[in-house]
Amino acid sequence: MAEATLTVSSRNYSSWSLRGWLLCRMAGLDFAVEVLGAGDAASRAELLHLSPSFLVPRLTHGPVRVWDVLAIAQYLNEWRPEAGLVPADIVARAWCRSIAGEMHGGFMNLRSALPMNLRARYTDFKLWGGAQSDIARIQEIWEEALAASGGPFLFGATPTIADAMYAPVCTRFVTYGVHLAPRCGAYRDHIMAWPLMQEWIADADAEPEEVEELDMEF
Repeated sequence: MAEATLTVSSRNYSSWSLRGWLLCRMAGLDFAVEVLGAGDAASRAELLHLSPSFLVPRLTHGPVRVWDVLAIAQYLNEWRPEAGLVPADIVARAWCRSIAGEMHGGFMNLRSALPMNLRARYTDFKLWGGAQSDIARIQEIWEEALAASGGPFLFGATPTIADAMYAPVCTRFVTYGVHLAPRCGAYRDHIMAWPLMQEWIADADAEPEEVEELDMEF
């Protein structure tokens, strides 16, 4: 029996659920996944941006219940610091936490204009100004971190919380055919080929439910 449970809203549509799952796997936590139905109020609120705060993903680990992705990251880092969820160097660690926090609290135009949908593919997708500004800022973040660390992850050879936070953005760039600078495109491809991402995507492909509002033709 798994020692913990991660409650998620959807594998196909939920960027926050993906982040929470990646963090749990990166930390080496033994956990089971509980998927809420598309009709669940908490699930729909998260997927359709209907609430300023969400109760999923939620990690239950013994007496601990934690439901914000950054809080999950912080808890897992305290629980198993040897997993390397943050860089060992204090300067890199502060940088990692800063860009993870920027994703956590920002890029609203990107989230609204390019909702996560792992099964969908769009060609000639129209990017409006707000989303373009967000994409430019994300590429700036990636370029700077990769130039400093040498990659292939944002802070070097192994993934950190920053990679978990930006992994859903990589899926959006694939779904909507967003053109990226060469180094950013290589990072996107590395994240998409990451075995943990491939495992999540395979489970998303098998997910039976669709959310009509997120599968509309753009």
